[in-house]
Parts: sequence; C-alpha cells; structure tokens
Amino acid sequence: MAGEKEYPGAWWLLAAAGVLSVVAGVIILFRPSESLPTLAVIAGIFLLLDGILELADSLLRRASNRGLVALLGVLTAIVGVLLIRHPVESVTAVALLIGIWLIAAGVIRYVSAFEADTYDGWHALVGLIELIAGIVIIVVPDIGFATLAAFVGIAFILNGIGMFALGGNLRTLRRPATTA
Repeated sequence: MAGEKEYPGAWWLLAAAGVLSVVAGVIILFRPSESLPTLAVIAGIFLLLDGILELADSLLRRASNRGLVALLGVLTAIVGVLLIRHPVESVTAVALLIGIWLIAAGVIRYVSAFEADTYDGWHALVGLIELIAGIVIIVVPDIGFATLAAFVGIAFILNGIGMFALGGNLRTLRRPATTA
C-alpha cells in the first residue's frame, strides 16, 4: 500500500530465536540422558539469549506491558547466566531455577495476553502451561531427570513456537511512512 513500509526491526531475531528454542526443546526431549551440567549450560545459553531478546522486545513495544516484558527479560537473563556460570550437579537445583523461571514467565505471559489491544489466546495458553509446569517443578523439586527434561523440552518448544509466531507477526506489521 502506498505510504506504508514494512515495520523495521529485528523480526527475524525473534523468529530465529523461536527456531533455536524449538531445536533446543527437541534435543532436550530426545537426549535426556545427557549430563545435567550440559543441560544446565544449554538451557543457560538459551535463557540468556531469550532474556536479551525479551529486553529488546520491551524497548520496541508501544503497549502498556513493556515493563512486564522487560522484567521477564531480566529474570530470564539472570537465570541463564547462573546456569552457564554454575552448571550445578544436582537435579533439584536445576529444577528449582527452571521452575522459578517458568512460574515468572508463565505469569508474565498470561497477564500480557490480556493487556494487549486484542486478547492473545496463544500467549495466555502458553503462560498457563509454563505456570503449571513451574509449580509442579517447585512443589516436587526432586523430580526425576527425565521428567525435568520433558518439562523443559516442552516449555522450550512452546516458547519457540510463540517467539517464531511473534517474529512473523512483527514482520507483517505496517506503519505509515514518515515524511520530512
């Protein structure tokens, strides 16, 4: 349409992070026998990147929930750095860190789904699933490694699908071109 151009920005970063999240989730689901420190570092790298992208997204948003997205980015990046720097030897410690992150991410995504101009059912569903998974992990912190890997893998896959969709939606957004 005349007078409009594609929304500039890093839509492709969100889409790429979504793809990486899905790949990480699939690897975690199908390779649960890998050592716990390896899972902690892989999860930490992903969470750090996801946190950075959430912070970038909070700067690009014009919605009222920018603060929640920024908070999610900071929490996600902190958990990522902790997992990278200190790959713990205990399933319980990794479970608690990931459980806390899932609860925070789930609550923020769920609330954000209702604060948008239009209701976003996908974000509400993903938020509820992350919240429930986080609560289960926190309530039963000595959860088995295979169960932890299943929860984390599923959360990464759902998060990746959501990020990929968000990147695709951001790409198609249009805004009026400004003229000097």
